[in-house]
Amino acid sequence: MTTTLTRTLKLPSLVLFGLAYLTPIIVLGIFGIIAETTGGAAPAAYLVALVAMLFTAHSYGRMAIAYPVAGSAYTYVRHSIDPRVGFLVGWAVLLDYLFLPMVIWLIGGSYLSAQFPGIPIGVWIVGFIVITTLLNILGIKVADKANYVLMAFQLLVLVFFVALAIGSVVSANGAGGLASAQPFFNDTASFATISAGAAIAAYSFLGFDAVTTLTEETINPRRTVPRAIMLVALIGGGIFVSVSYVTQLVHPGGVFEDSASAASSIALQIGGQLFGAVFLAGLVVAQFASGLAAQASASRLLYAMGRDSVLPKAVFGRLSEKFHTPVANLVVTGIVGLIALFLDVATSTSFINFGAYTAFTLVNASVVFHYVRQRRAGQQLNPVSYVVVPVIGAAVCAYLLCQLDSNAITLGVSWLVLGIVVLALITRGFKAAPPEMTATEKATVEAAA
Repeated sequence: MTTTLTRTLKLPSLVLFGLAYLTPIIVLGIFGIIAETTGGAAPAAYLVALVAMLFTAHSYGRMAIAYPVAGSAYTYVRHSIDPRVGFLVGWAVLLDYLFLPMVIWLIGGSYLSAQFPGIPIGVWIVGFIVITTLLNILGIKVADKANYVLMAFQLLVLVFFVALAIGSVVSANGAGGLASAQPFFNDTASFATISAGAAIAAYSFLGFDAVTTLTEETINPRRTVPRAIMLVALIGGGIFVSVSYVTQLVHPGGVFEDSASAASSIALQIGGQLFGAVFLAGLVVAQFASGLAAQASASRLLYAMGRDSVLPKAVFGRLSEKFHTPVANLVVTGIVGLIALFLDVATSTSFINFGAYTAFTLVNASVVFHYVRQRRAGQQLNPVSYVVVPVIGAAVCAYLLCQLDSNAITLGVSWLVLGIVVLALITRGFKAAPPEMTATEKATVEAAA
């Protein structure tokens, strides 16, 4: 009997998983950078980024309906455009999926190392990796329950921060100070600065697509997954806009002593030392929750590619009969996370963006290809949903891809070249399509959907 992923997740769990991946409190972690870039219009940047991401979220939803299996962008592009292009998208997005958990664990370790300088950062990183990996091995249901606790604390910290910020504004300017257009547009902000800030703010949304990697563990995925994707983008965007708005009211403009730690200074300003400590705890808990979600997604992408035999199936395409989870893949992502011991945050974050925007662009394109194929087969689909929206989404994501720094683009292109070499080997010089799961395996998955 073939071991399969177990369908246990409903809409609330999927939305929670996606929000954990987004890490809502990250809006405070990078607030100073965005406020500085926009000239004090951080919520405007998040609003522009939200609108841009909703186009792509819509496209992921269309593809989740058409192909309710694990694999996300890799699966969608493979079936809609071409198996070879699908492999290269999966290969490119591995940069995002494999290195994002590493970055998350590194940031969490950095927070704790700064608070407890006597303990080496490596101890914190290894602790994150071991605990997160064990929870994910035990199963998505266990990880799901852990997410509820972690997200509740993270959101509680955000609620306290917003409440204290509102109290600070009212104390200084009265209730009327809460209604202001200044955080959205002011004398030091412009369309150019807000656009530049939106390109940075869009990074906060990376991961809203991650819920598609849990398609085969979701009940009624054709209905549930598209709704979850849009809800994650909308709820996450709403949090980003509202939190950055009240924070910008507390600190108008974009001038800070240290933009990288601006939110920590503001937390101390509005809540004192006690809340400053709670705020730090919230950041660390958020990183743990995000790492839990990111590692789970990375392991499912590796599983989808291993099951198709484009990666060694004996290693990546197998599930534990006891836990029904891709144990080997979880261990691999944990080992990759150990690279964090030798990197800093600035270097590691440059790895993840190329794959994400490549995937976003081509998932939008895959919706158009799917529309054309279905029309040829005699099925009529809504041209607005399947052509107009994804074309806009592809254009926006391609623009964001071009805005990445030269190091990220160089690394991404180099990784793609290596992927082309691997593709040439497994397709006998591009003469054959990359392998995929057997007809029996495919039937098992589709029957469960």
